[in-house]
Amino acid sequence: MKIQNKIIAVLLVVFVSYTLLFSGFIYYSIFDYAFMDFYKRLEIRAITTAKIFVEHETEVQVISELRQEYLEKLPDEKIDIFELTELYHSPHKHDLSAFRKDFINDILNKGKGSYNDQRIFYFGMIYESAAGHKYVVIASAENYFITHHISYFRNILIISLLIAFVIIFLVAYLFSQKIIQPIKDIIQKVKEISSGNLHMRLKLGVDKDDTIGNLAKTFNDMLNRLETSFESQKNFISNASHELNTPLTSIIGEADVALSKMRTSDYYIESLMTILEEAEKLNKKTHALLMLAQTGFDGKKQEFVRFRIDQLILDVKETVEKINPNSKVNIDFNLLPSNPDLLKVDGNEALLHLALSNLILNGCKYSGNQPVRVALGVSSDQIIILIKDTGIGIPAEDLQFIYDPYFRASNTKNHEGYGIGMPLARNIILMHQGKLQVHSEINRGTVVRVILKPSPKPIDTE
Repeated sequence: MKIQNKIIAVLLVVFVSYTLLFSGFIYYSIFDYAFMDFYKRLEIRAITTAKIFVEHETEVQVISELRQEYLEKLPDEKIDIFELTELYHSPHKHDLSAFRKDFINDILNKGKGSYNDQRIFYFGMIYESAAGHKYVVIASAENYFITHHISYFRNILIISLLIAFVIIFLVAYLFSQKIIQPIKDIIQKVKEISSGNLHMRLKLGVDKDDTIGNLAKTFNDMLNRLETSFESQKNFISNASHELNTPLTSIIGEADVALSKMRTSDYYIESLMTILEEAEKLNKKTHALLMLAQTGFDGKKQEFVRFRIDQLILDVKETVEKINPNSKVNIDFNLLPSNPDLLKVDGNEALLHLALSNLILNGCKYSGNQPVRVALGVSSDQIIILIKDTGIGIPAEDLQFIYDPYFRASNTKNHEGYGIGMPLARNIILMHQGKLQVHSEINRGTVVRVILKPSPKPIDTE
C-alpha cells in the first residue's frame, strides 16, 4: 500500500471511529433518557388520574383543572384503575390479559412496574387513597418521542456521519497530498540525477530542520560525496596515469638504450643511476598513493587516543625543520585557553601529524621559504589551526581541484611535488570529523584553516 493511501486510511479510521463512538454515545444517552422521561410522565398521569377518581370532590376539581392545563394528552393514552382487594378476592371481575404477567407481578410485589412493546409504553403502581383504600393504576400511551423524534434523530445522525465521512476523506486526501508532495518532488528530482549531472541538488524548503528538509539535506550531502568521489576518480585516473607512466617510460627507455648495444662501464653506471632515480620517484608516488588509500573515510580502522593539539603543533614544527632546514615556521599561541582540557582531542596522532606536516611544508615550499605563520585558537566546541603563507597562491580556477589526487595547480611547474599532500591531509581531517578550508589569492599567499572537535570527555585532574 502506498504511503499516501496509508495516511488516508489511518486518518479515516481514527476520525470515523471517534465520530461513531461520539454519535453512539449521544444516541444512547438520549434514547435512555427518553425511556426514563416517558415512564415518569406516565407515573404523573397515573397518580393524577387516581386522585381524580378516588379522592374527595374539592381536591379532585383542583387536580382535574391542573391536569387539563399542564398535562397534554398523550397519543393512545389509556389509564386503568383496579381496586386491589378485588384483584385478590375476585380476579375474574377484571380482565388483565392485555398486560404481561411479570408486569402485574412487579406491581403487586414491588409496588410499581413498567415495560414496553416497542410502540406502547406501560407504567403501573399501587395507589393508596386518603381513606386507606388501595388501587392498581396502569397508565399506557404511545411514546411519540421514541417512535418519531428518535427515528428522525437517528436518520440525521446517519446522514451527518456520511457527510462527515466525505469531509474527512477529502481533508485526509488533501493533508496526505501536502505531506507526500515534497517527497514526490524529491523522487522526481532524484530520477533526473545521474553520473552525468551530479552537480544538481535538491531544493531545501523554508523549514530546513523538519524531516523533509533533513532528508533533502542528507541527500545533498550524499551527492556532494558522490560528486567528489567521481571527480576524484576521474582526475586520479588522468593524473595517475601520467604521473606513474612518466618514470616507467624513462626507466624502460633508459634500459632499452643501454641494452641496444655494448656500452662502457661508465655509461652503464650512469644508466643505472638514471633508472634508480626514476624508480625512487615511482616508489615515492606509489607510497603516497598507498598512504592516501589508507586514509579513506572509514575512521574505524584507526586507533584513536587523546593528546594535546598544541604539543602536536610543536612536534610538527620540529619535523618540518628537519625535512626542510631552510623553513621558517612561526607559532602563535596567544589565543590558548586558560583551561588546558580544551586543548585535548581524540584522534590518531601520527596521521594528524602527517596532515599538518604536509600543509605546513606546502606553505614553506610555495612561499620560497618565507615565514609561515601557524596560529591556534580554541573555543568550547571547536579547535581552529590557521596556517598562513605569503607564497604564489592558488589560481581561483584551480581551487576546486586541489583535493584531487595527483592534481597540481597551473602555477606550480617550478616546484617539485606529486599532488598528494592536500587530498591526503583532507582525508585525514575528515577521518577526525573535522573540516579543511582553503582560501588563496594569486601571488598573495594561502590561508589554510583546520577545524577539529575537542575531546567530548573532560580530563580527570587531582
